Amino acid sequence: MRKASIVRKTRETDINLEFDLDGGDYSIDTNCGFLNHMLELFACHGSFGLRLKCVGDVEVDFHHTVEDVGIALGQAFAKAIGDKRGIARYAHIILPMDEALVLCAIDISGRGTLNYDVQIDSAKVSDDSDEVRQKAVGLFDTELVEEFFIAFAREAKITLHLVKMYGKNTHHIIECVFKAFARALSAASRVVGGGVPSSKGIL
Repeated sequence: MRKASIVRKTRETDINLEFDLDGGDYSIDTNCGFLNHMLELFACHGSFGLRLKCVGDVEVDFHHTVEDVGIALGQAFAKAIGDKRGIARYAHIILPMDEALVLCAIDISGRGTLNYDVQIDSAKVSDDSDEVRQKAVGLFDTELVEEFFIAFAREAKITLHLVKMYGKNTHHIIECVFKAFARALSAASRVVGGGVPSSKGIL
């Protein structure tokens, strides 16, 4: 089974994560409603099993939580994919959501590279968690989306391209990015048979 567990504890975050490439339930609690929503979309549209609990310094902002969850999830993916024998390796998708359209292309290459060309005009997107709303903040920095994918691509050792082709609504654009990422990652990870998909014999 292609599963992995990650425990990561720093002065800024405390993360417990279980990840299953081949499916399962998902339960996500990061104390950031918007990040929870995006990771639920990731698990649902990628058909991944994901159980995640993160306690972070959200009283500062969401930066450490978002980045460290990206690190932990990327590490879990790298462990779960193993030696990459028999996987498709490459996948891409152009995914629509209402007026938004996003291209995602992935190579499970063994090299952590991100090309992020997703222009978002708004600096903030509302976070709808009750706890955060009660604290009178409740705003998620849109620049953190790129930070998440930098961390994931580096730790997962994948080549990842994300390009916004169209889109005006901030929530739609980001949701489109996470859905496209999930679908492409699932397709690239699927087992199609054979050896390691590289002329070098290793990825």
